[in-house]
Order: sequence, then structure tokens, then C-alpha cells
Amino acid sequence: MSINLQSLKPNAGARRRKLRKGRGIAAGQGASCGFGMRGQKSRSGRPTRPGFEGGQMPLYRRIPKLKHFELVNTKEFTVINVAKLAECKAGSTVSLDSLVKDGLVTSPKHPLKVLGNGDLKVKLTVQAAAFTASARTKIEAAGGSCEVI
Repeated sequence: MSINLQSLKPNAGARRRKLRKGRGIAAGQGASCGFGMRGQKSRSGRPTRPGFEGGQMPLYRRIPKLKHFELVNTKEFTVINVAKLAECKAGSTVSLDSLVKDGLVTSPKHPLKVLGNGDLKVKLTVQAAAFTASARTKIEAAGGSCEVI
């Protein structure tokens, strides 16, 4: 027996007859057609849109307020490491403007934050918007001071 388009047919019982709803009590789906008596799911034009939760704030709008999502208004800093500050002259005051003038910072868009990578042996007065804990200890250990602007 060869298979061609004319000989193809579904397996026995694979195709069931369509239910004719609302055709009397004997049909099994009479009157309310299995949708019950009242409520939103019994009305015409019934299906609500995907994700609709009956007026409650839907999941897809609640989610970004929960944990593990990136913050919307993050604080951005122009960062510099303590190792770069070692190139500055001893006893000088270091600020964002002086770093730009010395060429250590090239794009001063945001406030300055000092990070603690590297070593510092020069006494400096550092003026910045923020310091990491390790940067603060290294600057003060070298005899300098940290001023938060």
C-alpha cells in the first residue's frame, strides 16, 4: 500500500464532533453553555486580555518594583583609583578640577568617587563626592585627609 494525499486520513477517534452549545438541555450544554449563571466569565465578549487580573495591578507591572532588577535612577560617578592619586604632588589638594587639569581624568561628567585599588605613599588632601572604605583608610594612612563635598 502506497501513501499519497488521497489515502491520508486521521486515526479513528482523533477528530471529535464540535459541541453545539445552547441547543437545549438534552445536548448537555444548553442554556448557559457551561459558562455558569453569572460573572465576568459568563458574559458575551468574555475573554479578558492576557495578563488581566480583575483590576488588581497585574504581575507584569508589579515585577520591576521587586528585588533583582536594575535601579532606574542610579548614582553615577567619575571614578579614580588611589594608585592614580600617587602621581600627584605631595601636600597638594586633589579635586575633580585639579585631576582634569593634570590629565588624570578625561571625562568629568559626574561627581568624583575615589576607589581603593593600589597604594598611596604621598600626603594629599582629597576632595570628592564619595570614598570607598579602603580608599579612605589608604589616604589617611599616608597622612592625608578625605573631604566629602
